[in-house]
Amino acid sequence: MAYRMHAFESRPALAEGLANRVVKALDAAIELKGSATIAVSGGSTPKAFFEVLSNKLVEWDKVTITLVDERFVPADNARSNHLLLSTHLLKGPAAAARVLPLYHEAASIEDAAAVATDEANALGAPFDAVILGMGNDGHTASFFPGGDHLAEALDLALPRRVMTMEAEGAGEPRLTFSFSALHDARFLALHIEGAEKKAVLDKALAGSDENEMPIRAVLGRSATKPDIYWAP
Repeated sequence: MAYRMHAFESRPALAEGLANRVVKALDAAIELKGSATIAVSGGSTPKAFFEVLSNKLVEWDKVTITLVDERFVPADNARSNHLLLSTHLLKGPAAAARVLPLYHEAASIEDAAAVATDEANALGAPFDAVILGMGNDGHTASFFPGGDHLAEALDLALPRRVMTMEAEGAGEPRLTFSFSALHDARFLALHIEGAEKKAVLDKALAGSDENEMPIRAVLGRSATKPDIYWAP
C-alpha cells in the first residue's frame, strides 16, 4: 500500500502541520482555477485541526467546504457533523467560506442523497483536499464493515455521488460520499491520533480484506497517494 506517513510529537503540532498543508492545497487551487473545494470529516479528532485552520489566512470566500459524511439528522442536532463544523471551523477568517451540507430535509434519506449529489457535482471534480478519519473498526467516511451499501460505496467504477449507508453500530442512517468521489482528491489525508488508532492502522496495513476494514480501500486503491497524519 502506497502512502506517506507524517508523525508529530504532539496533537497541537499535528493540527498546525495539517492546517498548513491544507492551506497550501487551497491556495494552489485558487491560483489555478479561482476556487477551491475541501471535504472534511466529523468526530472528535479534527476539532483542534479545525480551530487552527479557521484562523489561517486563505481567500475563504473562494472556498467551498463540505463533509465527507453525515448522520441523517438536522444541522442543529448534537450528533450532526455540520454542527461540529459550524462550531470549530466556520468562524474567524474561515466564516467567509461557502458550506455545502449533505443533510437536507426530504421525504427520504435517498431523496436527500440525490439533492446532495446534484449540489456536489456542480462543484466540479476532483476535490482539492479531502481529510478522512478512521474508526476503531477500520471504517472511514461512512464505509462501515457490514454496511448495507458497502460494496457499491467502494466501487470505483460507479459515479461520484452522495449515497446512503446503514450499519450495526453506526447509529443513525448515514449520508456519505462514495469512494469514487474521494479517492482522487488533489490532497488526500488520513488524520488519526493516539496509540489505539495507530494499532488499527497497523492492522489495516497488514491485511487486504476491505470488507473487514474499509480503510484498506483508501490505503490500497486511491488514485492519490494518501498522506497519513498521526500524533500519539
